[in-house]
Amino acid sequence: MIDFVWLWALILWPLPFIYRYIRKPRQARQQPLAVAVLPSLASATYSFKASRWQLVTGLVIWTLLVLALMRPQWLGEPVAARNDAREMMIAVDLSGSMEIADMEINGEQVDRLTMLKHVMSDFIERRIGDRLGLILFADTAYVQAPMTFDRATVQRMLDETVLRLIGERTAIGDAIALAVKRFAARPDTNKILVLVTDGQNTAGQVSPDQALQLAKYHGVKIYTIGVGAEEIVVDSFFGQRRVNPSRDLDEAMLSQLANETGGAYFRARSTEELAEIYTELDAFEPVQGEQQLRRPQTALYFWPLGAAWLIMIALFAVYTINRRRQHG
Repeated sequence: MIDFVWLWALILWPLPFIYRYIRKPRQARQQPLAVAVLPSLASATYSFKASRWQLVTGLVIWTLLVLALMRPQWLGEPVAARNDAREMMIAVDLSGSMEIADMEINGEQVDRLTMLKHVMSDFIERRIGDRLGLILFADTAYVQAPMTFDRATVQRMLDETVLRLIGERTAIGDAIALAVKRFAARPDTNKILVLVTDGQNTAGQVSPDQALQLAKYHGVKIYTIGVGAEEIVVDSFFGQRRVNPSRDLDEAMLSQLANETGGAYFRARSTEELAEIYTELDAFEPVQGEQQLRRPQTALYFWPLGAAWLIMIALFAVYTINRRRQHG
């Protein structure tokens, strides 16, 4: 639809008529008495047509100028407004222990990474208005998806991850340091890191303590999630026995990272618990208010302004040609 920014400028349009109405009686009073001379019929008709043509043309030009002054603009279809002040980085552990099949999806036994992809897809889908990024870590850490509003791309990047892509060990400190580095380039954002792991720091160039100090200095809030069942039944030479597949999980370290940065530590022992954790995360870090709509605006004032100039240029050209003919 078309809208006008300065609709009040429409009151200027009658000014030529007001001026003509005021000026005409004054001219009549100042007109000296003269002997009336009747022009020929053809000359009078031509003079009347020329005068009317000039008035109509002048009125068209004036109307176009007033229309341009009203600043018309085209309003496009409403689109969701995005807030650049909200950023969340997700760091996912790809170490070898993530292949332990101690999770279930719809009654089927799956490994930890498969379960993580399944549950996190719904969490990512709900983060409307947030800029999301994805970090993968094992022997080292790297950015798989930079900060973006394109949640589908982040989800696809996560779905395409495979175990042992970057080693067997766990560089938790490197993952946090890399996230802090990404956040440091944008100081005016709400900096949130969601770190998901099933082990302890066993690799990398930055220790968890060093990474914690970096996160606190740059104001990065860390939510840590420890993944893995606490008990599974395995077959052995002596029969079945119960083992703890999460014995290497460093919960003390994960709790410290979360508590000292203003976040929280969660324990996901099953698919259902992880889904509940992401719901709690939505409560801790709700999406940025209600979705606001805005209409893209495209200025149109240059169209009537350009038309007015073209008409004036055409009139000047006609006037010049007539003058040359008369003097030719």
